[in-house]
Amino acid sequence: MLHILYFVHDLADPAIRRRVLMLQAGGAKVTLAGFRRDDNALAAIHGVEPIELGRTRDAQFAQRIAAVAKSAMQLRGLLRSVEKPDVIIGRNLEMLAVAKRAKSIFGGDMPVVYECLDIHRLLLRNDIFGGALRGVERHFGADAALLLTSSPAFVEHYFRARSGLDLPIVLLENKVLALDGIGAEIVNAPRLPANGEPWKIGWFGALRCRKSLELLADFSCRMEGRFEIVLRGRPAHSEFDDFDVFVRDAPFMHFGGPYKNPEDLAAIYGEVQFSWAIDFFEEGLNSSWLLPNRLYEGGLHGAVPIAVDGTETARFLAKRKIGLTLDEPDAARLVALLGDMNEERYLAAFNALAAQDRRQWMTDRAECRGLVQRLASLTHAGEQTAELQTVPQLHRNRGGLQ
Repeated sequence: MLHILYFVHDLADPAIRRRVLMLQAGGAKVTLAGFRRDDNALAAIHGVEPIELGRTRDAQFAQRIAAVAKSAMQLRGLLRSVEKPDVIIGRNLEMLAVAKRAKSIFGGDMPVVYECLDIHRLLLRNDIFGGALRGVERHFGADAALLLTSSPAFVEHYFRARSGLDLPIVLLENKVLALDGIGAEIVNAPRLPANGEPWKIGWFGALRCRKSLELLADFSCRMEGRFEIVLRGRPAHSEFDDFDVFVRDAPFMHFGGPYKNPEDLAAIYGEVQFSWAIDFFEEGLNSSWLLPNRLYEGGLHGAVPIAVDGTETARFLAKRKIGLTLDEPDAARLVALLGDMNEERYLAAFNALAAQDRRQWMTDRAECRGLVQRLASLTHAGEQTAELQTVPQLHRNRGGLQ
């Protein structure tokens, strides 16, 4: 059984749970180690007791660097009871540095994999600081065996164009993990609001975009209750003046708390007609390039996605002729896009989405096995058999996507 040592930036992030479950479903043994930014029981993984490296805080880059440096000095002791891994994965740049330190501690030649699912704005600065940070990334990532990322635009606009890294690349989209019947039982049906009830837009997941929050509140007020905004997930409180007060005072918006992914997705998306697949958190940069979790979650569960023009998400929808696209990111333009919503328009948008191949929204057990086989092929033992195996949807292509 392939043993993976997985270093992560936030043990409370539900996406970490999904990746560990994916690796386990593919047949790997996973040792999880990382920092924690807050407590989140819904991100716990049955049978996995993580190695905690310390606490970090959102939007506190200097504090995170100090915490990483401290953990590097303590890492030998923290890993004392861990058997030598076959592969080490570092999720995000700071954890790549920790992964490289762990490799030196074990004294082996096991491959290190760089997982990067967001391009931090500091890496994209054009000044000396940005250049220095990209230099750090090249230093730690130059001899990585593989790069895992989630959007073709990350490769096009950053990894090929600016990073200076020349690595084999595997595209792992933020699809819904569909194991043990999850996804198979979904029978999507249109959910027209009852007479007098509002249309509902769901904004679910990592809530970190103040501009989206303000835009949606303004829009729903302009629509005088014809639209309701439903928020679920984990608010990044560092990005808002006071999230709880703002939502409390918004008359047509409410926050329903966190949820378990993927177990609760059918229930929460089944309550809304539309999914907010927009993020202005790093507008024009990472937010324009990502393909968010909610795009796949809403697609699978029949919530019509709303994107903003000029983004990778909008291109994704246009290629498939689905969803709704906002031409300008302001409340007046959103009123123009949705203000005349009626049964006919909604059903047309819903039916176009429902006609899509559902497999594009889901990661099944075969894809999990494919990922683990790809990781195993990086090891000496795996190299002996890799050419005899067919790995579903994951191809060995230096500098290119699957």
